[in-house]
Amino acid sequence: MGTHDGAVALITGGARGQGRTHAVTLARAGADIALVDRCADMGTLTYALGTEDDLAETAELVRAEGRRCLTATADVRDPEAVDAVVADVVGEFGRLDILLANAGVSGGHSVHEVPEAEWDDIVGTNLTGVFHAIRAVAPTMIAQRSGRIVATSSMMGRMSSPNLAAYVASKWGVIGLVKASAQDLAPFGITVNAVAPGNIATPMVLNEGIYRQVRPDLENPTAEDAAFVLQMLHVQPIALLEPQEVSDVIMFLVGPHAAHITGAVMDISAGASARFTA
Repeated sequence: MGTHDGAVALITGGARGQGRTHAVTLARAGADIALVDRCADMGTLTYALGTEDDLAETAELVRAEGRRCLTATADVRDPEAVDAVVADVVGEFGRLDILLANAGVSGGHSVHEVPEAEWDDIVGTNLTGVFHAIRAVAPTMIAQRSGRIVATSSMMGRMSSPNLAAYVASKWGVIGLVKASAQDLAPFGITVNAVAPGNIATPMVLNEGIYRQVRPDLENPTAEDAAFVLQMLHVQPIALLEPQEVSDVIMFLVGPHAAHITGAVMDISAGASARFTA
């Protein structure tokens, strides 16, 4: 028997990266999975986003664990699309127990240089998209009198870095939204928490655009060149953490031992939190 037999989990940004690892980890624990992803690039970003093939691959990995998997292509910035996905999930599985509001994008400009379109894409995905997802699942979870919600913030939701104005603002906003949602939903047996990962070895970090951003002094920086700067953001001497490390913390937050943990932020950032004031 798995720890989540009979549970249903909805994961945004589920095509690849952290979302894929969360999906497989939950499936291995017995949960059925619903995945939603944009599956299209954004012109304001310097790296490619997940694809429909990526989404299909994640679904097959879930099914290989013996669990059912529903997929949807939708943009979390679109509230009607998110509402429709949730309705489909409840219609297919009859319930919805876990939301992982994981969809997120990264981009880099200083506050006085960030284009309006980039701001809208990053904040719309990382913060408004989390709001859309929480709001969409709330009625079902309220009716069930139970639910676990985990939103993905970042170590940059608890600190800052130059040339990341929109990203930093969005990830700080996620933490505020989580704390407000935790209070609003507590009377209904629903917990709402956040994870704040450091640099995770996913395509969001492992791409040439990020390498150039963190090493503007080099014409064609490599992953090895970027690792020096990425490690500086952590306290422990490591540049990148694995997605599974985030999944393991999420499994605790959605598991039986975290029933009375809500409104919390769990840092998975190789000690970056040692630099925070609280």
